[in-house]
Amino acid sequence: MLENLESLDGPVLQKLLRRTIASAAIVGGIAVVVCLLVAPPFATVGLVMGLGLALLNLRRLDAGVAKVEGSGEGSGKVVKKMLRTNTAARLGIITVIAVGLLLVYPPIGVGMVVGLVIFQILFVANVARVVFAQGGVA
Repeated sequence: MLENLESLDGPVLQKLLRRTIASAAIVGGIAVVVCLLVAPPFATVGLVMGLGLALLNLRRLDAGVAKVEGSGEGSGKVVKKMLRTNTAARLGIITVIAVGLLLVYPPIGVGMVVGLVIFQILFVANVARVVFAQGGVA
């Protein structure tokens, strides 16, 4: 499946990102309403924070890839290592924030983790949809 993902061209990836953002906004809006009805109010704040941080991470990854592709920097291994390092740093920061909030104020922390999970499920579902539309898994 990853081989198929690497072969996707720019317009397809942009469409994937737009679809992920739109579906996250719709599902996130529904989740906010449900959260307001059944959970502590601060859990809703955490949910919005989780969705926002996941979206920010995706946008930063997209900007990094666009920057590298546009500049034609170095070899593929160097570029992949740079992108991996930046992504790992962002994910590490998001993890520290989520765990910190879980320990300091659990309603916000749990809401944030739920927001991150919602976004990742939607992202994976959208990626799978695009890969299967491009010829499926070999």
